[in-house]
Amino acid sequence: MAMPFQRSAEEVGRLGDEIYERDIRTQVEATCSGKIVAIDIDSGDYAIGDTVLIASERLREQRPSADVWSVRVGSRTLRNFGGRPLP
Repeated sequence: MAMPFQRSAEEVGRLGDEIYERDIRTQVEATCSGKIVAIDIDSGDYAIGDTVLIASERLREQRPSADVWSVRVGSRTLRNFGGRPLP
């Protein structure tokens, strides 16, 4: 049985960021600050949630085989590990 095509983490990140900036950011930035957006990088479909898990589960209800990239609305980082958030 052949394995399905898998992208590298870098490629998934690049595509996810492109889709977010091009198609999603302006729709969610004013009303969803701090929320998580899970994006299917194949279709461009997305779902929003308070956590990565919730957003991803919502997206997979629509797209069970989604190749998911997640971003936090209004932030360049998904999580902070100590220190202060990036501007």
